[in-house]
Amino acid sequence: MTLEQLVVFVAVAEREHLTRAAEALHLTPSAVSSAIRKLEDFYSVTLFDRVGRGIALTAEGRAFLEEARATLARVRSAERVLGELGGLERGALSVFASQTIASYWLPQVLMRFHARYPGIALQLSIGNTMAVAEAVAGGEAELGYIEGTLDNPLLAKRHLTDDALMVVVAPTHPLADGRPVTPGELARQVAFVLREEGSGTRFEFEHAMADFGIAPEDLNVVMVLPSNEAVLSAVRSGHAATAISGAVADPWLASGGLKRVNFDLPSRAFQLLRHRERHLSKAASELVAFSLDA
Repeated sequence: MTLEQLVVFVAVAEREHLTRAAEALHLTPSAVSSAIRKLEDFYSVTLFDRVGRGIALTAEGRAFLEEARATLARVRSAERVLGELGGLERGALSVFASQTIASYWLPQVLMRFHARYPGIALQLSIGNTMAVAEAVAGGEAELGYIEGTLDNPLLAKRHLTDDALMVVVAPTHPLADGRPVTPGELARQVAFVLREEGSGTRFEFEHAMADFGIAPEDLNVVMVLPSNEAVLSAVRSGHAATAISGAVADPWLASGGLKRVNFDLPSRAFQLLRHRERHLSKAASELVAFSLDA
């Protein structure tokens, strides 16, 4: 059974007239008659009685008409769905992002996207950089947003913007006075509260310190916490320092709740991830464009 045969059957059944059905379908009467005959022959069923020069539905034909109409209605519904998906009137998009981007950079991008495409359901999941990369590599997310560097041959990266990385302390900490600090002093004299392994912030900080000749194990890490907020809360107690994104620290620096240590760290990149071999949905492609324009 073909979709064309269903369309022809319904047109003939609703009119109980071959010629008028043919005219409505822009087909020849012989083509309409042939389609009905093939349908009847293939399933060994009589759908129409030929009464004189006219036709009438048989009992089997009346029963089949209900199913045929329902099937064509589903086809039209499917066509509408495809049209809406293609036009971004509806759909869903799964995105993963690391904490700093998810909290301080990405929300405004998602809100602009939502304003333009309100029918697209956005699902944002938050994890550290390694969790985001795994989600994109495994197909759990179409797009991922991370901080810093990442080496995964399955993933393509696009640079979004640069983010300052800095060491901060409470105003009562000895390093809050603004005097220059050397890498060696940080390693020997400072207690650190850092994010967990797999965090982009921690990776970039340890990588930068390694460039200064300070191995990760040489840092005095007294506590590891799973979020930026928890880290800053611990640092505000006055006894430790942390390396944090400028975007995260800025409100506290502005209010005087934290002080920036006079020690320069290189900025790190915010990056957009996608799988190299997976097709991007139209919604994901549009979000990429919104992200690159941010």
